[in-house]
Amino acid sequence: MAAASRPLAEWVCLALVAEKPTHGWAVGRLLAPDGDVGRVWSLSRPLTYRALAQLVGDGLVTESGVEPGAGATRVILTATPAARRAVRRWLRTPIEHLRDVRTALLVKLVLSDRAGLDPRPLLEAQRDAFEPALDTLARRARASGADAVDRWRHASSQSVRRFLDGELRRQ
Repeated sequence: MAAASRPLAEWVCLALVAEKPTHGWAVGRLLAPDGDVGRVWSLSRPLTYRALAQLVGDGLVTESGVEPGAGATRVILTATPAARRAVRRWLRTPIEHLRDVRTALLVKLVLSDRAGLDPRPLLEAQRDAFEPALDTLARRARASGADAVDRWRHASSQSVRRFLDGELRRQ
């Protein structure tokens, strides 16, 4: 279950179901723009239910019961043990691109915190994974002929470096 083979929506929904048995309505509330996770990365209710259905179809989440809701009966979803292990690996895997820090990295940090996981392994792996790109962007920004795009990318990458270093100092 490689991270590249699963969209972020499915990983986030799987991580929320892996916390404890829950239902789609509760996951949707967490992913709403004003939700605990949605304040970092939100997902519409229809896309939340689509991701959950895919996870059930893939056998990573099982329907383990029902409970009455304000409207329809709510189906309780439970992550399989293999899915919980996959979520833990995914939460420790650095993201590939600097441009995804605002979404993928922050949501991983929020989900790690919710799961009570130490963020240090992810932060260290992320810093190490980005180091070559950060060095390349610095060289490009200093090169003759560097333009505003080169300088912007370098300045933006320095922000990411400062964020990662600051978070590591907090640990």
